Amino acid sequence: MSLRGFILAILFVTGVGWGTPGPAQTVPDPLQEILTIDPERLFADSLFGERVAAEIAENTESLQKEFQKLEADLTAEERDITEKRATMEPADFRKLADAFDARVQEIRRTQDAKARELDHRLEQERARYLNLVLPILGELMNERGAAVILDRRMVFAVASGVDITDEALQRIDATLGDGKTQDAAPQE
Repeated sequence: MSLRGFILAILFVTGVGWGTPGPAQTVPDPLQEILTIDPERLFADSLFGERVAAEIAENTESLQKEFQKLEADLTAEERDITEKRATMEPADFRKLADAFDARVQEIRRTQDAKARELDHRLEQERARYLNLVLPILGELMNERGAAVILDRRMVFAVASGVDITDEALQRIDATLGDGKTQDAAPQE
């Protein structure tokens, strides 16, 4: 569908631009029917999102320190194996080297799995957050008489007053806090 066709479809659905309303009719304010929100900011700038980001960063840092220690240990072990090479039979050295290589590969797989788990946890927390904030966003929609909230990043142009990210963040933080408690009780 062309941009012109899309705009005409929106005008047709909303009734905007099709004559003047009768005495009993009112034209809805199009700025109130459609709201926008920045979902990345909504999560990242909330107390909940800041807590999750701090926890993930702390876990990532621990994982990096663990990897650095493993790397240092493996480097020392590799050096030891290399020094033993001159005094070993080739077949014995090959077995030692293969066992070392297998252990390195297993450590790499384990570390990769831990990193993937952190990514998965972040996605789970985002999904949990979304489930918790949907009622709050619904309240904002009802108060504004809105029919839809769109992702601000997907909107080509927007009038001021349509983006409710800041207002939503204030309410979400007041309601959920950092989300640390299981039931996400309101913060006072």
